[in-house]
Amino acid sequence: MPDSKNVAVAVVGMCGSGKSVLANHFINDGWACVYFGGVTMKILEEKGLPKTQHYEKQIRENLRKEHGMEAYAKLLYPQINDLLTHQNVVIDGLYSWDEYKYLKERLGDRLIIVAVITNRKIRYKRLHLRPIRPLSEEEAIMRDHHEIENLDKGGPIAIADYYILNNTTLDDLKSRYECFTSWLNAR
Repeated sequence: MPDSKNVAVAVVGMCGSGKSVLANHFINDGWACVYFGGVTMKILEEKGLPKTQHYEKQIRENLRKEHGMEAYAKLLYPQINDLLTHQNVVIDGLYSWDEYKYLKERLGDRLIIVAVITNRKIRYKRLHLRPIRPLSEEEAIMRDHHEIENLDKGGPIAIADYYILNNTTLDDLKSRYECFTSWLNAR
């Protein structure tokens, strides 16, 4: 059983909202990080496949076909549980409602959901400009629709314990992260 003082904070949000940037603030503060997308990247690497949207989607869908919609939570729960015995954990990449329910059943109040919310046009611009796996606006729209319709991504965002608006600068996001950690420490 994990140390009840330690928590797992799952950072949720749509693609391009700033989830990984926010997760890096936790890491810089000494938190362990479990990146759900790391499972996909590891499989791509093992199979010698390029890291493209096409192959990433294929791997994600195959994993969910094999393990259910909670696949990533199920595969990574042992790691999360082990890390919680020693330290706080930030989870980058929890997507589906089933992943949320799987972890909530096992972690209870130790699972905190923080949603990063960003205006759609700002997200699309960020996705187009990002150096790793950039997306055109059309690709970003298609990904949004796929994640909402097929992955039930809206559920964890809707039920979040805390919301961070990320429409401006990296410094503003850092400031909002600090407000979140103050809230977290006060609860």
